[in-house]
This record gives sequence, structure tokens and C-alpha cells, in this order.
Amino acid sequence: MKDSRFMSAAEKEQVLRQWERFLKGGLKWEQFNKALYNHLIQHCSFIAHYNRAGFYSNYFESGDGIAVFLSQFDKCNAEANGIPRSVEYGMTYWVDDEYGDLNMAMIETATKYIPGLLAQAKRSQEGADIGEARRLLSRHGIKLNT
Repeated sequence: MKDSRFMSAAEKEQVLRQWERFLKGGLKWEQFNKALYNHLIQHCSFIAHYNRAGFYSNYFESGDGIAVFLSQFDKCNAEANGIPRSVEYGMTYWVDDEYGDLNMAMIETATKYIPGLLAQAKRSQEGADIGEARRLLSRHGIKLNT
């Protein structure tokens, strides 16, 4: 990692360690700290969603949100240049600036966690969707048999 205008190489290494802890820990709120949030909104082309809690709610409280978020760090979604597109802006320049070393390292780190996190997200979303379907059907006196 190299020093950048607003982030030292040591700070970049710290954010990368926090990123891996967050992924490895299953995307828990307790591991989604301010430094990681700030890097995502300032250097990874994500909007703030008002604050850290709003960002977390948008991307990590539903299986669908998790899948969208992780797609930005998933090599399977990479363009010809090897970089996945930003999920909010649809471009790849989020890895082409002075924070590109950290952002590419985040993609590399995410590679080993994404399959498991996506499988978990899919199961979670399926449960939530079935629960919502049951709730809606029950409003009309219909019971779902499964």
C-alpha cells in the first residue's frame, strides 16, 4: 500500500484488516466501524445513505442488499479491465485512483468470502420472502402450506 493524500499506507492496511474482519464475521454491525464506512463512501463510490446506520440498513439487513453490495467486490462481475462496476454509479474508476491499491486488495480479500456470504444471503432472503408471502396471504384468509 502507498500513502495517499488523505490516508497513509498504515491506515489503508488497517481498513483492509477491518474489511476482512467484517467479511469473515458475517457482516455484523459490530464489525462495521466508522473507518470502513468512511472508506466505502469516500473512496469506493458508494453514497452515504445518510449515515453509517442507514448504509448498513440498506446493504446488510436483507439478502438482496447483501448481494448487491458484494457484487461490487466480486471478481465474477469484473469488466475486461478486471474491475467490477460500482453498484451505485455503474463505472470502474473507483479502483483507478490513489486508493486503488486498497480497493483492489479489498476485491482480492472478498473473493474467499463472497460465495459463503452470498449463499447465506440467499437463504436469509428466501426466509424473509416466504414470511412476507405468508403475512400477505393471511390478510386474505389464505394459509400457505409448506
